[in-house]
Amino acid sequence: MIRNMPEATCTSFPAMGSDCVLHLFEASAEIAASAEAEVVRIEDRYSRYRPDSLLSEINRVAAVGGALDVDDETAALLDYALAVHRKSEGAFDITTGILRRVWNFSSGRLPKTAAVDQLMALVGLEKVQWRRPRLSFPVRGMELDFGGIAKEYAADRAAAICAEAGTQHGLIDLGGDLRAIGPRADGTPWLIHLRDPRRPGARLAVIPLTHGGLATSGDYERCVVIDGRRYSHILDPRTGWPVHGLASVTVIAESCLVAGSLATIAMLKGNAGAAWLQQLGMPCVWGTADGQAGGSLWSATPAIEARN
Repeated sequence: MIRNMPEATCTSFPAMGSDCVLHLFEASAEIAASAEAEVVRIEDRYSRYRPDSLLSEINRVAAVGGALDVDDETAALLDYALAVHRKSEGAFDITTGILRRVWNFSSGRLPKTAAVDQLMALVGLEKVQWRRPRLSFPVRGMELDFGGIAKEYAADRAAAICAEAGTQHGLIDLGGDLRAIGPRADGTPWLIHLRDPRRPGARLAVIPLTHGGLATSGDYERCVVIDGRRYSHILDPRTGWPVHGLASVTVIAESCLVAGSLATIAMLKGNAGAAWLQQLGMPCVWGTADGQAGGSLWSATPAIEARN
């Protein structure tokens, strides 16, 4: 038994609409500050809420049907988004943010079908022209939204900065989007609690994580319940309406970015999402809208007790 192992140093800060925590062993304050600064930098560049962000600049060009050249970092994110869009047969789409104009999940009401249909003319990444470094919008009025990839990308970048500085044991947690730099200093894994999407205060599973990324997509953070039916914030870009079937999906992959994309696609596939992940052989846990659970990482009686 290893005794008197040091505890991780925790650095907490708000970013990207989330409570973020860096759990680092034997890392200086300067390393933690550099990782935090990288997360903030990415938020500043790709936030849809900041009028001075690069994303807002892109969307101003998109509004008038224009074109612009983008830098290498943005180009890499666009390459990734387009690749995932194609591989998911259009399910993963960074143009769906415009649907927020009619979907207000705090209103307690559903939008009019005609209003959704009108905006659907502006949804579809295939309508955007991308020839690096030139990004063009032939359809005037479209928008891009990096909300489905920016936080996961930031988690990977923060982990890379820590690792490049010599950190071997740490966990980046950006509001539940995780990237492990390595196990805890004593070699044991980080134990990740997954909340039950239908039972407040209960856990669906506890997952050990030592390397790679972990991300969860679910319908419980933002939703509206009408006549007993739950409508989540996860909107199908092919219909403009919320998907049904799965309540939450958690995936482990080589990076947080990939884990987040796969979890989102599985949710968008509805009842077919669990089988799709199983076919891919991805480590995962899923919960259905009717309270069922499964996945390669799930156990009906989790034996591991939580330890941060």
